[in-house]
Amino acid sequence: MYAARMSDFKTIDAAILVNPGEKSGLANRDTVRADLFASKEEAEEVTKACSKAIDALQDRLYGEGRRSLLVVLQGIDTSGKDGTVRGVFDKCGPLGVRVTPFGKPTDIELAHDYLWRIHAAVPRHGHIGVFNRSHYEDVLIGRVRNLAPPEAIEQRYEQINAFEKHLTENGATILKFMLHISKDEQRQRLQARLDDPAKHWKFNPGDLEDRKLWDDYQRAYEIVLDRCSTAYAPWRVVPADKKWRRNAIIARVVHETLERMNPQYPAVDFDPTAIKVE
Repeated sequence: MYAARMSDFKTIDAAILVNPGEKSGLANRDTVRADLFASKEEAEEVTKACSKAIDALQDRLYGEGRRSLLVVLQGIDTSGKDGTVRGVFDKCGPLGVRVTPFGKPTDIELAHDYLWRIHAAVPRHGHIGVFNRSHYEDVLIGRVRNLAPPEAIEQRYEQINAFEKHLTENGATILKFMLHISKDEQRQRLQARLDDPAKHWKFNPGDLEDRKLWDDYQRAYEIVLDRCSTAYAPWRVVPADKKWRRNAIIARVVHETLERMNPQYPAVDFDPTAIKVE
């Protein structure tokens, strides 16, 4: 079944891609998209197969040692950033994959420019790096919570574009995913954390304050998608109300991207057939 879905990549990608230079139309984007991976069984099969393939391709990427893949996961609270990491990259060994969660900046990080801590976490050649939140926090919560002067926020969009262009010109391929859930789905997920004692630790009362600013965050995301979806680092808006569909879509895109990168093991400077281990 998975092989039959391989040809559907263009359909999937066209449904989620924010075309550079065009408006994202975030408010009109469906958070479910039942037409993409209609059944849970199918989606989970695709995710499993893609995860296994990603691991094999990552091994080749590590052996090649000349390029890297950066996966950026952005989304409001409960949108599934942690779940995506577990669902898509769970088959990958720890040697060549690094997940970096970005929280509130430390005093040391605040003493530098806002991209300093981001650049330090960019995956080195041969590696896959996954950002759980990212530099986009500085134009999302930074904008909504007025954490920087408006003129500084305004400058950051082009600074971020230039930063990402620099990375791609130096061997990085960038995949940016906005995990798009509905307000009602967020309500259900927050309530589930309150209803289950095993999930109480995941509930942050501050999330309710951000929930009150839902419309402001949606507008901030729309600006990001409109202004920072570029030919070299486009945004993809992933319908995330169904966790299994979210994982299948992202796994499919990551797999396809690595296939197109086509990393190769390096050639050796000796003849293996001429060597015998005694």
